[in-house]
Amino acid sequence: MAAAATLSAPDAAKLSQLKSAVSGLGQISESEKNGFINLVSRYLSGEAQHVDWSKIQTPTDEIVVPYDSLAPTPQDPAATKSLLDKLVVLKLNGEVRNGMTFLDLIVIQIENLNTKYGCNVPLLLMNSFNTHDDTLKIVEKYANSNIDIHTFNQSQYPRLVVEDFTPLPCKGQTGKDGWYPPGHGDVFASLMNSGKLDALLSQGKEYVFAANSDNLGAIVDLKILNHLMTNKNEYCMEVTPKTLADVKGGTLISYEGKVQLLEIAQVPDEHVNEFKSIEKFKIFNTNNLWVNLKAIKRLVEAQALKMEIIPNPKEVDGIKVLQLETAAGAAIKFFDNAIGINVPRSRFLPVKATSDLLLVQSDLYTLVDGFVERNKARTNPSNPSIELGPEFKKVGNFLSRFKSIPSIIELDSLKVSGDVWFGTGITLKVIGDHCCKTWG
Repeated sequence: MAAAATLSAPDAAKLSQLKSAVSGLGQISESEKNGFINLVSRYLSGEAQHVDWSKIQTPTDEIVVPYDSLAPTPQDPAATKSLLDKLVVLKLNGEVRNGMTFLDLIVIQIENLNTKYGCNVPLLLMNSFNTHDDTLKIVEKYANSNIDIHTFNQSQYPRLVVEDFTPLPCKGQTGKDGWYPPGHGDVFASLMNSGKLDALLSQGKEYVFAANSDNLGAIVDLKILNHLMTNKNEYCMEVTPKTLADVKGGTLISYEGKVQLLEIAQVPDEHVNEFKSIEKFKIFNTNNLWVNLKAIKRLVEAQALKMEIIPNPKEVDGIKVLQLETAAGAAIKFFDNAIGINVPRSRFLPVKATSDLLLVQSDLYTLVDGFVERNKARTNPSNPSIELGPEFKKVGNFLSRFKSIPSIIELDSLKVSGDVWFGTGITLKVIGDHCCKTWG
């Protein structure tokens, strides 16, 4: 990557003006103000986002370790307890929709771990200012459980008005629309600034397992934890084989001697098709990340985590604004002895749309002690491809259109168009070479 350039005179004046405007924003802390100004300064300096394509190498099995090659977990329960007592689980929290929450499943999973091994794995929830109050209500539900649940907020940054580079809250937009959370790359600084990082280190915790809360496959894996502790890897990204549905996902590469995340936004236009190919770039980032806590502290204190900046243009009440964000996966190149682990697809089961919800509510999966397990009766390793029409987009509408969820164990693909309602006792499966289509 090219080094950051120094600021031009107009950009330096812009930044100076922005600093003075931000200093008057009483709604955010000094650390948030400093983090925001540093991010804008890096953005204005024009740090390179593109890579030199000729320097990209496919990572070896030492860099992206096959899951099947990991050593088995210790059979001794005391050794397992010792491993787990050094772990923290962190969920990058999403919205709580229609009373349906993934946090319930996560809490049950960790409760079972703590009960089974007599360990103390705490759960951390990172919220944005948009989700904080909803999450606290859920946490109250589990006040008497055998799990310590902590919440902390990621940073709150002001949206930038594109026209004159001033913070939107200075334009009278004092409500939530004036602000944004700067992507999950902010997790490291927020852990530190909230005081949670030092508290966890003082309790003897060594690793954090961070994952999106809507990924139902992101459960604690003792083989991975044992491997990282044994090999002293400061950072591990779980990757999984790419399918045609994942062609835009970031991938791991070897670049100038280091392992690095390559995102589609960094790819030169003439190489985008090559990037999307599942022949050359065979894996993608699940955003299941395992990171050493002492290493986070060292790098945040040194201000060394300078992940690629993702500019995200928006419009608020007709005003064009800019959000500058970073991704946690891009931090991999700053940690020592960082690796990827090529995990089974079962560890990536995101529920982002009602089509995903149909999969996990069907007989393809069962819920055991909070863990979502795939039905062994399905011989095809891939899940069915499901495309539901706009009538199914909202969770409430989706639920009302199914009297019961159909059996889909033998289904390859489903496309539903129009005003369709499903009765009870329905089985959807492939007949001949055709996909299953339903029209209203």
